Amino acid sequence: MNIAFFLVPKLEVICLTAQSTLRQALERMEYHRYTAVPVLSEEGRYIGTITEGDLLWFLKNTEGVTFDNAHRHLISSIPMRMHNQPVYIGANMEDLISKAKAQNFVPVIDDREHFIGIVRRSDIIEYCAQQLFTAAASSKRTI
Repeated sequence: MNIAFFLVPKLEVICLTAQSTLRQALERMEYHRYTAVPVLSEEGRYIGTITEGDLLWFLKNTEGVTFDNAHRHLISSIPMRMHNQPVYIGANMEDLISKAKAQNFVPVIDDREHFIGIVRRSDIIEYCAQQLFTAAASSKRTI
C-alpha cells in the first residue's frame, strides 16, 4: 500500500502560514470547525501544527492579547505544544500508522520537505475496517 492512496492534497487542506495572524487562525478554525491546522513557511515547508489549545493558552497567558488586537499577533509567536511529525511521501505504511496512532492527521512532505498534503487517521481506520469486513465476509463464504 502506498501513502499516496490516502493523501488529501495540499489544495484541499486548510493551512496557515507562520505570517498568519492569531485572528486569521481563530476565524479559519471556527469556520471549518477544525481543532488543529498545519502551519507552513512562506516557501511551503511544514513547520508544525497549531491547535485550539495553543491559541487558547496564548490568549490566556500573554498579557495584553485580546480578540480585538488578535490581528497584531503572528502565528510564529505562538508556541505549539505538539508537533505532528510528518512523513515523506515515499515512507512505508508502518511509519504512517505509527504516527497516526498519536495524531489526528499526518502531514506528508516531499523530498525537498515541502508540504504536499495530509493523511487523516480516520481514512486509515476506515480503510482497515473495510479490509477486515471484506476478509471476514470472504472467510464466511468459504466455510
